[in-house]
Amino acid sequence: MSDSGAPPRTSFPRRVWRAALLHADTFEEVEADRSSIRQAWVVVLAASGLAGLGTWIRIQLGHPLPEGAPPLPVHLLLIVVEPLAIWLVSAVFTYMVGATFLRGPDTETDYAEVLRTTGFAFAPGLLLFFVWLPPAELGLAAWTIARLWILVAAVVAVRQALDFTTPRAIATFGLAAMLMWLLLWGLSVAPVPLP
Repeated sequence: MSDSGAPPRTSFPRRVWRAALLHADTFEEVEADRSSIRQAWVVVLAASGLAGLGTWIRIQLGHPLPEGAPPLPVHLLLIVVEPLAIWLVSAVFTYMVGATFLRGPDTETDYAEVLRTTGFAFAPGLLLFFVWLPPAELGLAAWTIARLWILVAAVVAVRQALDFTTPRAIATFGLAAMLMWLLLWGLSVAPVPLP
């Protein structure tokens, strides 16, 4: 404890490292620290930017874009914007499902707490930069491992933010993902009004 009675804050780099290592106490600290929202933004923006940079390097090394991919600038923009959009929208659905439908007896939370903890769940996303590693299979492995690691970190983040058991956090995460998928599907099939 510090002289003010508040527990000492962990440095930002250490928080990112410990979140990537799935330390539950780090997610609890981020949940309680209202000022950590800026840090959560930095984590997500860094993961997004490094994913875009790694993809750009991969293309510069001569690896083709995936078949059916949009032109390079659009492809890079989508890679950079996707984690941001997923973070913001999934936090809404996670909060909605976890704080209402699957609310536990100890659940006391708000959207900002869920946003902060799930933002730090993107810490393993810093590895998305390594998508450029040759051979192509190694880059793909780095991408896949980072994505799966983010999913596991997100479950830990949800568990800590909503004061859940792990099975309830998995259910909340799964239902939120399903709602997000339904939203995307609905947007993709909705008729576009013509002028």
